[in-house]
Amino acid sequence: MPRGAFMPTETDPPTDPFTHAMALDAADIPRLVRAALADRRTELAYQPVIVARTGATAFHEGLIRLRDHGGRLLPARHFLPGVEETALGRDLDRAALREGLEALRRDPSLRLSINMSARSIGDGRWRRTLEDGLARAPGIGERLVLEISESSAMTLPEVVCRFMAEARPRGVAFALDEFGAGQTAFRHLRDFLFDLVKIDAHFIRGVETDPDNQVLCAALVAAARQFGMASVACGVETEAEARSLSGIGVDCLQGFLWGRPARRPGAARRMPLP
Repeated sequence: MPRGAFMPTETDPPTDPFTHAMALDAADIPRLVRAALADRRTELAYQPVIVARTGATAFHEGLIRLRDHGGRLLPARHFLPGVEETALGRDLDRAALREGLEALRRDPSLRLSINMSARSIGDGRWRRTLEDGLARAPGIGERLVLEISESSAMTLPEVVCRFMAEARPRGVAFALDEFGAGQTAFRHLRDFLFDLVKIDAHFIRGVETDPDNQVLCAALVAAARQFGMASVACGVETEAEARSLSGIGVDCLQGFLWGRPARRPGAARRMPLP
């Protein structure tokens, strides 16, 4: 899920964070991320997840962003591969969780999903952040969804299963992200018992005209339903995709059709796309 960082230089200030990101040397990325985390220049960007049948907002996904000194943000796709498998990746997970728990504490009407890695389960600081946040506001766990990517969950399936069993009594729900893109064995899917699965955007592109994607989406929705899990289609960008996915039986929809992630959670508004 997207994360971002950006720091300008005095000698060559970028016109926008995207231009700067493309110019970053891979060796600079850990340094930039580490500095932003040390200064707590973190915040979440919010993207709504929509109930396909009614158009209501089911919850928001909170996406970690790192902020430069001028307040600008940069999506993580420009640097995440350089830090995701390192200790900095765990630090980003912890920052996202901290920001998410604080947002839930401030807004009792908010329901929020936050991304995490299976490796963060073994991070004592991440676990303390979760425990402290749940303890500060009783009932907050019932509005928290933790998202774990399919590939991450399969690296430590037994650890993930145990953690889910520990957290469920606190009300915490779980989402399996990038469903269909990895290699989840169905025996593990049965053991995990996620509350919802998020179908990878690769299967959503042009689904209204692509018979292969239609069959694959229908199979993924059927598998989720068999195991008692709701389904979310990710990366929905057009009305045609939304209509097709609703017809297939997807429970919820998420994507740029309702706008890019925003700095504050708000009511979903359809964008004027074809």
